[in-house]
Amino acid sequence: MMAPFRSTRRQFIQAIAGEAGVLALLGCVRREQAMVTLYTFGDSILDCGRYNEYGVHPGQLLVRNDDRLFPEFQGQDLQSQGTARLEHRAEDGATVRWLPSQVQGLQAEGEAIALITIGGNDLLGGLIRDSGPGITTFANDLDTFVQQLPIRPILLGNVYDPTLGDDQRNFSGVDPAIARTNLRRINTAIQEIATRYGQLVDIHAHFLTGDPSWFTATIEPSLRGASEVRRAFLPYVLGKS
Repeated sequence: MMAPFRSTRRQFIQAIAGEAGVLALLGCVRREQAMVTLYTFGDSILDCGRYNEYGVHPGQLLVRNDDRLFPEFQGQDLQSQGTARLEHRAEDGATVRWLPSQVQGLQAEGEAIALITIGGNDLLGGLIRDSGPGITTFANDLDTFVQQLPIRPILLGNVYDPTLGDDQRNFSGVDPAIARTNLRRINTAIQEIATRYGQLVDIHAHFLTGDPSWFTATIEPSLRGASEVRRAFLPYVLGKS
């Protein structure tokens, strides 16, 4: 008959030490899973919380989905992959000239992702009828901001068309042919900058697949629109984290 096993004092200490080593290793792994900070810069495409009753905007949904409002996206957010937080700096109404003020006091440390949407208010402020150097100036200002932004990767969204390509929905008072030409020009500039420094997120193309329920107050993302902006950014955000 086999004798019962009796742990010696040395075996006991070795077992405890081994377990402590494993726990310490696991602790190191957990500590090494650095928090991801999602930064938002730009305009109301990212700062649209005031346009829906829940105060929801895309950055929130990318960090932590609202499973009650959007069950389709359950588990599809940064916090489902690890520790993440949002630093929301985008401002409703912002133009490209506002961007430098949005980085004041910025101390970007650790793993981070920057989202930028800009250009819509610049168009509404005059570039929609531009026939001179206005869009070139816009592009130079945006290039300088993106180049100097101390965060990588950068996901740069372009400008959607609130008319959904329907000239009868034109609200600008500008000939639709001129308006669409300048929208294309500004989106081309955004694409070139995104190619140099990061990744273009084609919000314009995505929203052309939508319907008027994606908008409120004519040009702003509705609650559904906020989620659709999130949808456009989501694969890039999850792929970069």
